[in-house]
Amino acid sequence: MTVDLLGFLGVVLVAYVVPGPDFLVVVRSAAEDPAKGRAAALGAQTGLCVHMLAAAAGLSVIATRSPLVYAGIKLMRAAYLVYLGVRAVFAARRAARERRDTNGTTPEPPETGGPGQGRLRSAFTQGLLTNVLNPKAALFFLSVLPQFVDGDDAMTRQILFLGVLDVVIGVAYWFALVVVAARLRTLLDRPRVRHRWELTTGWLFIAIGVSVAAVA
Repeated sequence: MTVDLLGFLGVVLVAYVVPGPDFLVVVRSAAEDPAKGRAAALGAQTGLCVHMLAAAAGLSVIATRSPLVYAGIKLMRAAYLVYLGVRAVFAARRAARERRDTNGTTPEPPETGGPGQGRLRSAFTQGLLTNVLNPKAALFFLSVLPQFVDGDDAMTRQILFLGVLDVVIGVAYWFALVVVAARLRTLLDRPRVRHRWELTTGWLFIAIGVSVAAVA
């Protein structure tokens, strides 16, 4: 099996370093709790696995070669990103309103038991849907990835090998990012900083969603 590993690794690393919606999902989750960040990261990479298996089964060919299906997937992704953004903005405003209502009273102590299973599932689902609804991931497995394999020697096996390598690299990258993003928790303990963080990331989600829909 002959593959261009160096070229492939260079493309994959650039793809992960350039921030996208999955980056925002992982960083926001990690800033709340490292466990949530890891759950979001695993969800994002599971989404890539879905695209890899779909490409192997030929389903991604249908999606990427049909303009209607491709546009539909992009619109669903745009709607989901806008949903995440609106939810973040409303959560920030609700938290600010609650702080104003409780001004002068003793605030409740923060929870210390870590995120519950429901919050972990929510983070995982956000990461999963962000990548599953990303048609560019399907294009990567169908158009970009085959450029690094030897077309005369078990192409499907090589593509699966590089796809798995992509997922493994992504898990390592996201987990390292979680460690860095988790340091934001100290800053986010300050209500004003958290309010601005939630508003900023929320509006970023909305802006990305609107831009995706505009070019669908």
